[in-house]
Amino acid sequence: MVATKKAKKNYTYQEALESSIEYFNGDELAATVWINKYALKDSEGNLYEKNPNDMHWRIANEIHRIEKKYANPMPAEEIFEVLKHFKYIVPQGSPMAGIGNMHQIASLSNCFVVGNERIADSYGGIMKTDQEQVQLMKRRGGVGHDLSHIRPKGSQVKNSALTSTGLVPFMERFSNSTREVAQDGRRGALMLTVSIKHPDSEDFIDAKLEQGKITGANVSVKIDHEFMRAVIDNKPYVQQYPIESDKPSFTKEIDARRLWKKIVHNAWKSAEPGIMFWDTIAEESVPDSYPEHGFKTVSTNPCGEIPLCPYDSCRLLAINLYGYVENPFTKKAKFNFEKFKQHAAIAHRMMDDIIDLEVEKIDAILEKITSDPEDEEIKYVEKRLWEKIKEKAEQGRRTGIGITAEGDMLAALGLPYGSKKGIDFSVEVHKTLALSVYRSSTDLAKDRGAFPIYDSKKEADNPFINRLKEADPELYKNMEAHGRRNIAMLTIAPTGSTSLMTQTTSGIEPVFLPVYRRRRKVNPNDQDVKVTFIDEVGDSWEEYVVFHHKFITWLEANGYDVEKVREYDETELNKVVAKSPYHQSTSNDVDWVKKVQMQGAIQKWVDHSISVTVNLPKDVTEEVVGKVYEEGWKSGCKGITVYRDGSRSGVLISKDDKKEDKVTRELKRPNKLKADIVRFKNAQEQWIAFIGLLDEQPYEIFTGMVDEDVLPVPKSISKGYIIKNKDENDVTRYDFQYVNKYGYRTTIEGLSHKFDKEYWNYAKLISSVLRYGMPIPNVVTLVGSLQLDSANINTWKNGVERALKRYIPNGTKAEGQRCKNCNSENLIYQEGCLICSDCGSSECG
Repeated sequence: MVATKKAKKNYTYQEALESSIEYFNGDELAATVWINKYALKDSEGNLYEKNPNDMHWRIANEIHRIEKKYANPMPAEEIFEVLKHFKYIVPQGSPMAGIGNMHQIASLSNCFVVGNERIADSYGGIMKTDQEQVQLMKRRGGVGHDLSHIRPKGSQVKNSALTSTGLVPFMERFSNSTREVAQDGRRGALMLTVSIKHPDSEDFIDAKLEQGKITGANVSVKIDHEFMRAVIDNKPYVQQYPIESDKPSFTKEIDARRLWKKIVHNAWKSAEPGIMFWDTIAEESVPDSYPEHGFKTVSTNPCGEIPLCPYDSCRLLAINLYGYVENPFTKKAKFNFEKFKQHAAIAHRMMDDIIDLEVEKIDAILEKITSDPEDEEIKYVEKRLWEKIKEKAEQGRRTGIGITAEGDMLAALGLPYGSKKGIDFSVEVHKTLALSVYRSSTDLAKDRGAFPIYDSKKEADNPFINRLKEADPELYKNMEAHGRRNIAMLTIAPTGSTSLMTQTTSGIEPVFLPVYRRRRKVNPNDQDVKVTFIDEVGDSWEEYVVFHHKFITWLEANGYDVEKVREYDETELNKVVAKSPYHQSTSNDVDWVKKVQMQGAIQKWVDHSISVTVNLPKDVTEEVVGKVYEEGWKSGCKGITVYRDGSRSGVLISKDDKKEDKVTRELKRPNKLKADIVRFKNAQEQWIAFIGLLDEQPYEIFTGMVDEDVLPVPKSISKGYIIKNKDENDVTRYDFQYVNKYGYRTTIEGLSHKFDKEYWNYAKLISSVLRYGMPIPNVVTLVGSLQLDSANINTWKNGVERALKRYIPNGTKAEGQRCKNCNSENLIYQEGCLICSDCGSSECG
């Protein structure tokens, strides 16, 4: 029987947590992530689902409702069976949270691309793109757009500026807009791309190196075959504007290898910019067979796995590959290809139903916009945006079916990740998935009709379609006869929070580590607490061993007592791991050449793209990073991301992490210190901070609200000196000195008296801590933990935190904090923002 619709019952957080922990077999992290991200709740936080069973019935019933519009509808029970326990099919992100959710008016799409190259090279066009970006982000969509249409720096313009400012100021605009949307728990995610052919591409590549800028966007460079050949052959390369014009208005010849080395260096240093092999993307793209209908791909979503045309969107779903391994981690282990094919067809059918559900959601959004009391002029851009997104959704019916648990699937079958056997098997799985999904789309076209613009002649030369034709001629004949329901269907997206609930490896990635250590802060006075070490500020911490879920399954399948293994020391644990199929198959073990070759081989059977990271050791040279990229291009990858160990922090605690920070700074303050000025908004107030530096690190801080009469520091001034002086009464004071635009020194006396006295007392405390050399992340934590009654002081401490975060080295791990988006502990500082290494969300403050 179909689960009947019950009267709404709401649950307390504790009820849902206890029920969900039981559902996930004691996994509190998975339970917490599910409740916070996916459980049905209203705007006041009332919970209407007790555990994921409730959610899966919600989704099953809604998909069944759509199924009834068509012939031979799938029963809700059949849909629920493939969803339950996250074993087989897992709608990702927006679909999981939004299907059947009447409490929020939001899209079911995970990914969007906006922009229109015909009008966007103007302030009006750029402002329009900016507004479209934030309108989508406020409904939790990730957005990408390309900047290649913007005139290069120095180009003539017909306004008071006379010449164009180039790309970078607009990168800052779009980045800042993303950060605004990301406030108050909302998440903004942005991808900015530019063609390597654009004359300002070098400025684009360097833009994120300046501290505090472009913190709200991922950036990737679109690289063409001609540039890669110029790099390899050490030949010059011609940039031009417009980039696709036969008669460009501007050209310049550059040293391709020099620019390539800059890209490689920046990626080696901070994992950005990303690289997209754009000619490969365009040549392989099935939607690009329909450029006259607006399906020319221009950019990608923030993680790069869905290249899109303007105003198209995509919904994501993952198939859990581990679920199809029978007798895992034994000699009888095998992959059930028949069940996999059946479920691939069901997954595709569900995704097509979700497009109909998305159209309903867009109609609700449009109705909301229409009913809003705002003036029609104000609502126009948002309304036209959603109308165009609806049009593209109906015209192409694009889907994003992917996988998760590739690493666990291979381990459960005894196939080393990255080995020839492992790669060959993975390719067979993805080939099977592609053929099954395209076959399902063809079958669905017979019953429901093809996507409206389908034309087999336009796709005749597409490499991906011809690969399908060669692998299954009968499928291609049916496609020619009946069409296809969807323009494109496959992707491999990152599955951070999804993999927490499937309790598997993420996406196509290998296991990060089968066994690792985490830290948690503890109260040393609690009974039976284990204090492993005490940090610089006196907090007590416990280190504990974490086992990857499927490593536990391997232990049980091979006769180990799991609880006893948990008590093993590091040497004994390493011996056990060495016997497991995860040995030498972790993200840091897998040979980068094999990883890239595997990505390229699988990419042949994925019509969109693949989000995957090539992990490299900390001491790897920039030359090796360059070779990774070159191999990616040669192997047919559509994009490459590298992560050099240490450039961003991971979850493993190394022995070096336990070394104590020694105080090496002068405790007696020098009379003169270099100083930075940091300006920022605190709530709606304009604030300023003067930060004294010793060895380029914060040594003292003065901060408060801007008062132009009391502190007449021109906005163009960002640096100066803080000088220790004495007044006529022999009382110590601190003066700020800077050089004005005419070259004269200007001194503002008594910084210590320019702000509220209450601020000054606490500033002395924080400055003392800084002078003793406490690491900046710990100072930020200390300031944040101050329990203060005064509203003014709480505002002040927020300002201090914001100012000091700018000096935390990129990649520094934020100990004792969790991601607000996915609850991960893997937070790192990047340009003053907290970035989650697992889901990519950003918390800037």
